[in-house]
Amino acid sequence: MAQQSQNKTQLAKKLGVSRASLYYQPKQDSIDEDIKQKIQDVLSEHKSYGHKRIALELKLNKKRILRVMKKYGIKPYRRRAAKPRKSDDEGKKQVKWQNEVIGFCPIKPNVIWASDFTYIKFQGVFLYLATLIDVYTREIVGWHVSTVHDTNLVLGALKHAIERTGTVPIYLHSDQGSEYDAKAYEEFVICTGIVISMSHKNSPWENAFQESFYSQFKVDLGYASQFETIEELVEGIYRTIHYYNTRRIHTSLKMAPVVFKQQFEERLVRIPV
Repeated sequence: MAQQSQNKTQLAKKLGVSRASLYYQPKQDSIDEDIKQKIQDVLSEHKSYGHKRIALELKLNKKRILRVMKKYGIKPYRRRAAKPRKSDDEGKKQVKWQNEVIGFCPIKPNVIWASDFTYIKFQGVFLYLATLIDVYTREIVGWHVSTVHDTNLVLGALKHAIERTGTVPIYLHSDQGSEYDAKAYEEFVICTGIVISMSHKNSPWENAFQESFYSQFKVDLGYASQFETIEELVEGIYRTIHYYNTRRIHTSLKMAPVVFKQQFEERLVRIPV
């Protein structure tokens, strides 16, 4: 025993460190293991979360979360699907509607609603989902599901949004798809007093809020093959929209969209008249 103690002393002297440091057991690995488990618990419920959202969920530093994820090779499940090409829109040169909201940052809800649709392949057929997002709160305010992508698809989502919120926006933004260029759609929007706004051709970044929503929506929904019937898939779509609105942390808001909207409304109540 005395010999081992002497060897430790000699080794410490040779290394130029204190003898006590040779008995130190690093705690970082055990701490990282604990954080790793917490990260995996978050990802089991929020499959598309990256390190920023995980950090917000766990109330930890995002750099720390990223370091632990890299250390253990943890990656969120990501799957992006391309939007279907609209061949009937190709070659259109005349622009009827301008982008009225470019560079416009609303400071309250119901100023700008952005509209778009995506598709989900299920048992050899396509199911289409149209949504409207409030650009300020990031809440999906209206949606509609159909087996056909036509004017009724996007018009159904708009009518649902108006019915659900009890109001209309100042601006309604979309791309230049034929669904939004149809006479029935334009007449309905104009009659409600909404200003139509459209992105420039081949400029998806001008409708970035919807693009971003869909890229993560399909991750949260998961593979369509998990559903046995189209009714179950539609229910899954509705559940995923509800999850996005009420529970999923939005990185720009640092909270779920509905929570952000509620806090905005609470601030208005506190403002003296």
